[in-house]
Amino acid sequence: MRIKKRRAGPDPDFPYLSEYERFCFPLPENSEGDIIAIGGNLSPGMLLSAYEQGIFPWYNEGEPILWQSPDPRFVIFPETLHVSESMKKIFKKKQFDVYFDRDFAGIIKNCASMCRPGQDGTWITADMMDAYIKLHELGFAHSAESYAHGELAGGCYGVRLGNVFFGESMFAKVSNASKAAFVTLARFLFESGVAFIDSQVHTNHVESLGGREISRNDYLSLLRTTLAKKV
Repeated sequence: MRIKKRRAGPDPDFPYLSEYERFCFPLPENSEGDIIAIGGNLSPGMLLSAYEQGIFPWYNEGEPILWQSPDPRFVIFPETLHVSESMKKIFKKKQFDVYFDRDFAGIIKNCASMCRPGQDGTWITADMMDAYIKLHELGFAHSAESYAHGELAGGCYGVRLGNVFFGESMFAKVSNASKAAFVTLARFLFESGVAFIDSQVHTNHVESLGGREISRNDYLSLLRTTLAKKV
């Protein structure tokens, strides 16, 4: 018997889901590993369904879409957000001008092109860029940009649903530019009622900003409780 090879990237035969449609993924807590499902596409309804269920797409070029829900999860709460003394000085000197949603496409393209230690290529494929730019156009995905002397120096992007923000990626061409963008965005989000920022998996960079590990089960419980509250 010949086993059919899974398609790389989005499956063109899988139904396109609008932002008003939803897909029910397997429950992450029933999974022994981080990968919850394989395949499908990156249409708005699929992406929003995934985030609402504690899942996100994370795969490499040439692979099918892998829908993941890591255990443990890495999050930042309002009370854990950390701004170092050196960053406070940078803000005081107004080293960067920070804006929101000024150049979402530029942010995600720069995140995709940055060389990162220990990574061979990028998980932000052309399909991923197109999908998140579409989410931005629909009002779900947002970016923060740091400018130095009028030039884009760094930034970050993610998805907001209710009072949860799901951070996706960041980049810096100038030292501390991504931190300036992220901290400015995080302060705005927390002041506007966001309960926590999901940073998905541990990185030293996010840990320095206040990231903390919690179990997947605790994360899912917190996510469901937060999203159930009316904004």
